[in-house]
Amino acid sequence: MAAVFASSSAFPNPTGNEYGLDFPIADYHVHLNALTLEQVAAASKERGVKYGVAEHAGTKENQYPVVLSNDAELQAWIAKLDPYPVYKGAQAEWIDWMACFSRDVFAQLDYVLSDAMTVRDADGKRLKAFTSGYDPGNDAEAFMNMYIEWMVEICEREPLDIFAHPTWIPRKFNSDFDKLWTAERMKKFIDALKRTGTACEIDCGLKLPKLAFLKMAKEEGVKFSFGSNSGGKAIGDIGYSVEMAKALDLTAKDMFVPAPRGRKPIQTRKLRG
Repeated sequence: MAAVFASSSAFPNPTGNEYGLDFPIADYHVHLNALTLEQVAAASKERGVKYGVAEHAGTKENQYPVVLSNDAELQAWIAKLDPYPVYKGAQAEWIDWMACFSRDVFAQLDYVLSDAMTVRDADGKRLKAFTSGYDPGNDAEAFMNMYIEWMVEICEREPLDIFAHPTWIPRKFNSDFDKLWTAERMKKFIDALKRTGTACEIDCGLKLPKLAFLKMAKEEGVKFSFGSNSGGKAIGDIGYSVEMAKALDLTAKDMFVPAPRGRKPIQTRKLRG
């Protein structure tokens, strides 16, 4: 089946006209897991959306079914995607993933995204804050103060193209979401995205960020990407991304596009130590 898709360049970049937008539609946050690349390619043709397929990347301390942890594994991933009309991506884990790969090999990817959903404890141990076993404590304000600093650190320490799941917080505090995400906190995070040239994902699955954050980010010139965070047996709908794009009057100049080789963040960014 793979031979049908001789190269990604054979597949025209879908236009956004059928979605009422003036730019090509891409969803950069698809995981294979239960999906095949043939299914992703078929969905792309059917929906007029070009997909970016990302695998987890970093040290083996990050516990996922697949974690790319060296140049050989990364090159095998790139070779697997190469026959298909998809963007080649990685979801970087933690803040130590850069040491696993050479810059030249990693730059063969179209993009890298990450998020702040893995945090660290007082001893520096990584904790998956999105799991049911994670307890953020009872002091929501203290958590948010820590978490904003963590998001800024991720932006400054990692050569990312896209920040995924922006503004996500643990479920325990969701009832106070709008109260906790103050204008000051939004501005601090947005400033970090702008300063580092990191695009803000509009997450269709979680329906985040909310419009107030997105408006502020647009005013500051932050770029945006669409992401369904699909990992099940079907690729998720991008309706929330389209809805927000229309509400913001986003045009092509507002949208993330993968940088060419030689100009990717992992090749050009001066990172915080």
